[in-house]
Amino acid sequence: MEDEFEIKDLQNFFDFRGFLLKVLSWWPLFVMCIGIAYYIAYYKNVRRQTVYRMSNMITVKDDQNPFFTSNTSLTFNWGGTTDKVQTAIILLRSRSHNEDVVEKLQFYVDYLQQGKYHLEDIYGSTPFEVDVNTARPQLLGKMVKVVFDTDSTYTLNIDFNEGSGQAQNYDTKESFNLPLPAASVSERFALGDPVDLPYFNFKLNPSGIPAQLGKEYLIRFNGFDGVVGRYRGIGIDQTPSGSSILTLSLTGSNKARLVDFLNSSVRILAENQLERKNLFATKTIQFIDSSLAIKSVEMKNVQEELDQFRDENSSVGIGSSEESLIAKITELDAQKQNLEQRLQYYRDLENYLRSREDYGTDIPAPSITGIGEGSVTQSVSSIIELAEERRRLAYTAKPNNPAFRDLDRRINAIKAVLFENMASSQQILNNQLRDVRNEIARTEGQMRKLPAEQQQLFGIQRRYNLTEGAYGVFLDKRSQAGIVKAANVSDIIIIDEAKDTGGGAISANDGVSYVMAVVGGTVVPLTFVFLLFFFDTKISNPNEIKRLSGIPVLGAIGKSNSNSNLVVIEDPRSAIAEAFRGLRSSLQFIYRKQNIQGAKTVRITSSVSGEGKTFCSINLASVFALSERKTVLVGLDLRKPKIFGDFNLPNENGVVNYLIGENKLDEVIQKTKVPHLDVILAGAVPPNPSELLMSDQMDVFMQELKKRYDYIILDTPPVGLVSDALELDEYIDATLYVIRQHYTKKGMLRLINDKYQKKEVQNISFVLNYFSAKSKLGYGYGYGYEYGYGYGKYGEAYRQTDAKKGLLHKGKRIYKKAGRWLDQQLEK
Repeated sequence: MEDEFEIKDLQNFFDFRGFLLKVLSWWPLFVMCIGIAYYIAYYKNVRRQTVYRMSNMITVKDDQNPFFTSNTSLTFNWGGTTDKVQTAIILLRSRSHNEDVVEKLQFYVDYLQQGKYHLEDIYGSTPFEVDVNTARPQLLGKMVKVVFDTDSTYTLNIDFNEGSGQAQNYDTKESFNLPLPAASVSERFALGDPVDLPYFNFKLNPSGIPAQLGKEYLIRFNGFDGVVGRYRGIGIDQTPSGSSILTLSLTGSNKARLVDFLNSSVRILAENQLERKNLFATKTIQFIDSSLAIKSVEMKNVQEELDQFRDENSSVGIGSSEESLIAKITELDAQKQNLEQRLQYYRDLENYLRSREDYGTDIPAPSITGIGEGSVTQSVSSIIELAEERRRLAYTAKPNNPAFRDLDRRINAIKAVLFENMASSQQILNNQLRDVRNEIARTEGQMRKLPAEQQQLFGIQRRYNLTEGAYGVFLDKRSQAGIVKAANVSDIIIIDEAKDTGGGAISANDGVSYVMAVVGGTVVPLTFVFLLFFFDTKISNPNEIKRLSGIPVLGAIGKSNSNSNLVVIEDPRSAIAEAFRGLRSSLQFIYRKQNIQGAKTVRITSSVSGEGKTFCSINLASVFALSERKTVLVGLDLRKPKIFGDFNLPNENGVVNYLIGENKLDEVIQKTKVPHLDVILAGAVPPNPSELLMSDQMDVFMQELKKRYDYIILDTPPVGLVSDALELDEYIDATLYVIRQHYTKKGMLRLINDKYQKKEVQNISFVLNYFSAKSKLGYGYGYGYEYGYGYGKYGEAYRQTDAKKGLLHKGKRIYKKAGRWLDQQLEK
């Protein structure tokens, strides 16, 4: 027996069967919660605004200028196509770019109308367009009502409450508070007229859509930064991944607004990209234009000087020999000027690179000054490329990001190599410049042999030729730069513009909402039932008793609705009487198993008071008496006697009086109205009940009773409160331990479990009292059937009522049978 006895720890065991049955018993709560959740889902579905997703498609290409050559190089290819795609993605989500788009479209203005359940965005469907005076403040968040009186006139209504409101100047982005009037404002305007109020400044221009007279339109101004923040969440997908094709998408409740924003965003990106692409050409053209202006003034002055000299010295001329000297000196001067210009560019470039950390396009391209060295051009291009990558990284990375240090290291390495290349190039140019200057000096020596007037004319002609040559070079470069700039195209190409072609709704499926409602409506009551089940500390069903103890469950006694404890006597055909008869049969089996002959004793006890111990004692004694067996019910609960009240007997003499020697046995035995049933009451409450039950007189008492009676029923005190009942083990043939459903706590079984495991009590069984198959915690129907609470058709035939059962009763029977079937399936 000890090997079979194993008490399972409740904390490590979960009764899934009991939990499922409890869940089923709370079905009305589940129906109610699911109904409420379903209604909420329906309420949201009919009031939900439809959300749309619109998209457009672009490609980012590396479109090279057809006039891009080593001699006309005015731009650099910074990073190739892949780098440009990543740059475009970052720019499309950047704050500055979205500020440009919102500002251009004036999307800080909402066009609304009151719908059935909510405000509806009617951008693109109004008979007017708001033209905001961005230099004046606009009150934020206040609804402006527009009602058309005629096709061209409208009434402006604004409801105010005394106080202040926040306003914003959309030019400076400055926000401040404005005092508001206490009364509402209503004024009439014509389309195109300025609305000049202390808190609003705009014009309503006709949009070409006919106005609906009397209909109320709403306008609302929003904070600029908040609007920009909403649009920065634009969706960008590369299709396929890693390609140069980008799909831009945006969601919202108004398709026209989404279409305009997507298309405008791409156009502004393309314009800005082309502007950046032309920046080198623009800077170069500005440099050339300024140089041309200077050379033009120089040419004019030299031309005037030459004309004046010829007018004053008409006899002085230049022969063929002097012409060759002029041509030679002019060529040498051009070479000298070119070399000096290239050397100056190197000096400017070196100062620029040494004095700055961010490298842009503030100096003209190397090709303008005649520098065509690939190493120099490539180094400058690489530095600018890395600097651009560093600026892009600053959009997303923190200042202490290691990537910044890596980029700076690479830039400094390229600069070091570039400085070495420039130093070598400068040395070569200086040597060439020295040779040219020496040749110029020799030529000038030959010219000094000429007459003074010819030398003067020669000098003027030389300056003129030099200025004219430089002017021609700059003019040619200006033409080249203009061609390059005109031929540049944006790398952003639109494949598909955003367009409302119908559809595009992405609102949540109503069916999904209802499914979620069912799930949510199930989870809440399921959690509630689980908490009830998990934290329930009271015994609810026989299976729970089996799990908590190795002591067998002998039977279950139904819930009694009678005011009297004499249920078996007053209603012998009731289900409770049948349950006690089942206990009687089970006790007979226990007695036969022990081969007990003669008088038989049964002790009835419990954990605490109130579990029905006395109720079970009285009715068990009654069923033995009804079988015409001499039975005595002995009240051994000496501290709290109760039996006398149920039999309407005086409690003056009883067990206590016999044990202390005041009365003889015949004097304490009292007859009852039940044949074959005698009662011995407890008597007066003694000061030492435990000592009395352990006395020698108690042994005599039990021996006398066994001689006179067939069955001795001992109503003993609860073992959870006192130890009196356990002192009687030597007289006991069987013990019934009463447990009351939803009353006895699970922890109360530990004491009797310990006694049973140590074999301090023998032949003990549990009786589940006050058992209801349809309990408040709902454990189903099978237990009562299994333990004698119901007897199927036999039980129904045995009852006194023979009246024809109604439809309700038949429904209950079907309900019970279904419960029993489910219980049996779970048991399997």
